[in-house]
Amino acid sequence: MSVYDVTAIASEALFLVIKVAAPVLLVSLIVGLTISIFQTVTSIQEQTLTFVPKIIAVFLTIILFGNWMLTQITEFMNRLWSNFSLYTR
Repeated sequence: MSVYDVTAIASEALFLVIKVAAPVLLVSLIVGLTISIFQTVTSIQEQTLTFVPKIIAVFLTIILFGNWMLTQITEFMNRLWSNFSLYTR
């Protein structure tokens, strides 16, 4: 197994992590930004106000995209394990 192979696997794994985490992070960012704008407009300065809506939004996102996320990770692991004999040379 060459350095190129290890680099390619690591690069693919990092891209997969970014791709799988993106929906949850984007929803959390949008909800947080929306609530921050609401707090600024209404002059409500409660720090814990964003916590509950963000948690609910993240849970809903995981419910909606969880199957896709798990499928992506499972396919990547299946590809790694099916090619394991190539890596041990």
